[in-house]
Amino acid sequence: MKKCKLELHGTQAPSGACAKASGSRRETTLMPGLATRHRMGPAALILAVSAILSRLMGLVRDKVISWQFGASGEADMYFAAFVVPDIINYLLAGGFMSITIIPLLSRRFAEDEDDAWRFFSCVFCWTLAGSILLTAFGMFAAEPLARLTAPGFAPDQWQRLAFFMRIILPAQIFFLCGACLTALLYLRRQFSIPALAPLVYNGCIIATGLLLPVVAPVQGMTGYCAGVTVGAALGTFFLPLRVAAAGGLRLRPIWRHALMGRFLLTALPLMLGQTVIMLDEQFLRVFGSLVGDGAVSLLNYARRIAQVPVGLMGQAAAVASYPFLVSLLTQGENKRFHQTLRTALSAGLALVIPCALWMAASAWPVLCVIFQGGSFGAEETLAAAPLTRLMLAPAPFWIVYMVLVRGFYAYGDTVTPAATGTLVTLICLPVYYFWAVPAGAAGIAALSGASVSLYTLWLVGIWIHRHGKSAFAGIRGLGLRVFFCALPGAAAAWLISEYCLRELPLPPIGAACVALVAGGCVFALLFLPLSRAFTPSSVWETIRRCVQGSSHVKSPLVE
Repeated sequence: MKKCKLELHGTQAPSGACAKASGSRRETTLMPGLATRHRMGPAALILAVSAILSRLMGLVRDKVISWQFGASGEADMYFAAFVVPDIINYLLAGGFMSITIIPLLSRRFAEDEDDAWRFFSCVFCWTLAGSILLTAFGMFAAEPLARLTAPGFAPDQWQRLAFFMRIILPAQIFFLCGACLTALLYLRRQFSIPALAPLVYNGCIIATGLLLPVVAPVQGMTGYCAGVTVGAALGTFFLPLRVAAAGGLRLRPIWRHALMGRFLLTALPLMLGQTVIMLDEQFLRVFGSLVGDGAVSLLNYARRIAQVPVGLMGQAAAVASYPFLVSLLTQGENKRFHQTLRTALSAGLALVIPCALWMAASAWPVLCVIFQGGSFGAEETLAAAPLTRLMLAPAPFWIVYMVLVRGFYAYGDTVTPAATGTLVTLICLPVYYFWAVPAGAAGIAALSGASVSLYTLWLVGIWIHRHGKSAFAGIRGLGLRVFFCALPGAAAAWLISEYCLRELPLPPIGAACVALVAGGCVFALLFLPLSRAFTPSSVWETIRRCVQGSSHVKSPLVE
């Protein structure tokens, strides 16, 4: 029998004469230079470790920025400069590239490898063309776009904001084209290289921001803006390109393919649907500019801290589970599909709830250690602490969204999340302007959490109506048990933080470190025994499953 050339998801995928074979699963190689394939547990662990390192490096980056510029107008303009580039990324579905292309590319590789490469080349070429055109438009219209996206800034700030935007905008070309290559790696469950990309990206921002002013006559945050583009080029594009090319990447200038229509039907809702999840950070920047100087920076710093547990637990569970969810549906394993979804939700919630509660209780010392110093003083720390707590409150809903939305996408349904999220966005826009802005930064932070929670609950209701409750069996009870197990430890950590920072005769950074160590130890001593006794899916059980790669549900294609 003729040997099949394609290995997809760790199994031989038939084509031609192989399609008639009796389900043989011998392994051969497509792009053999790529790294080892991973099961769901190790994949989640790799992504979790990457998320931890990336978040830490991101916090180092923000620490350097806050030390140099604090919550100032210069920092406000830097953060606001990302609004238009991020919207370009949304318009071309860059953040969802793996979701839109993986199902189609997976089936095409299983049927005809040569044609699959033609389809991939077609998507890549149009992504490259679209990103170049939109970037050029953004750079040309930077000044009016600056006025539109930061209406609360002064005229001189708009000019500098436009300058920052022109430096950052080219990064989207690398982000979007790199997203195509990353989707290709995810298709074969190659998580190591995509996990490295954000580390390179953040490292370049820090290095360029610090070093460029030494070798060139640049001022303010110009170096950090340049670092964004350098980091996007090296980390999110050239790194996956090199690995994919070494493993057999076939790119050709192809502009037509029969599957492009189906691809666009899948991607268009994501391109046109501007959901509250996608625009959450942009709303903080746009409406924060109407509150006053420093509000954008304070909201940004608070969100950075609040997104740490979400990024660590949610991103790993969601990204690692998606290829498995697609595989299970392709094989008709609906029961195991819902079981995988439930496992990802349980693992994410069991970790994020205690982490978010502890961070909310320790927000003051956390902000003191990470940001306080230089131009970021004690006053800014105290102003950012309540904003951080408000943004940590919806952390469980972020986790549910990140996992559940991939369930919709695995079914090929991109319309429901996009349409529902867009409707919530339209509802929230006047509330942001007429209520949140007059209420100040705290009102904007509170509405951010409320809108995300409302959107997630709506999606949960739609899912239960269409697919039943099996994916959520026991989830609410687990969440409540974990919450009440973590509550005593969080209360104790809060009291310890307040005492240490107010009463200890130490410098602020020293008192904050004592508060974090003491509060963390007390939290662990109270939470872990309660968790072991009252939660069937404890933190330790979740970690054990990740390490052993036995996340209840294996891929049906991994033997």
